[in-house]
Amino acid sequence: MTANWGTMVESILIGERVRLTALEEKDLATVATWSRDDHFMRRLDAEASVPRTESQLKKWLAEHHESDKGFLFALRPPEGEELIGFIEIDGILWNHRTGWISIGIGSPEHRGRGWGREAMSLALRFAFQELNLHRLQLTVISYNTDAIRLYERLGFTREGTYREFLEREGQRWDMLLYGLLRREWNHR
Repeated sequence: MTANWGTMVESILIGERVRLTALEEKDLATVATWSRDDHFMRRLDAEASVPRTESQLKKWLAEHHESDKGFLFALRPPEGEELIGFIEIDGILWNHRTGWISIGIGSPEHRGRGWGREAMSLALRFAFQELNLHRLQLTVISYNTDAIRLYERLGFTREGTYREFLEREGQRWDMLLYGLLRREWNHR
C-alpha cells in the first residue's frame, strides 16, 4: 500500500492532542506573560528569572528565523491557535548531526496534562526522521523532577552532572546532561 505523501507531510508535526506549528510574532505577547512566571522561567533556563519584553522576544524569534542551526515550534491544540508552549531544536552541528532540544509549557493550567510528552515525541520524530540527526541532548536543573521523569520516559540517558552549577534562594543545584541517540529512539 502506498502512503499519501500529503498526509505524511501534514502528520509529521501533528499528534492526537497537540500539534507543532511556527511560532509567530503574534504569539510573543503570550510568551512575554510566561516570562513573568518565576516557576516557568526557573525551570526553562539557568539564567536569572527576568521578565522579557515583546521587543526582546522579537529579536529571539528573528534570530531563529535567520539561523540554519535550529528550529522553533509553537505547541498548539489540534484545533485552534491557542499557544500552549514551545520547543526549540537548536545548536545543530550539521557535520556531526547533533543538536540540543528544549521545551517550555507556558501556563500552569497546561502543565502536567501530557502535552509536553506528546510534543517532545513529535519533535524527536522530526529531528531523527526529517532532519536525520544522530543525537539530541539537553540540560535540566536537578530540582525539575517532572522534566527529568519526562526525559527519562522518552528514552534520554543521563550522561553527566555539572555539580552545584547554579544557586537559587541560597541553595546549590546540579545541572544534569541528558542525551538520546537515534538508534535508542528507534528501539522505543
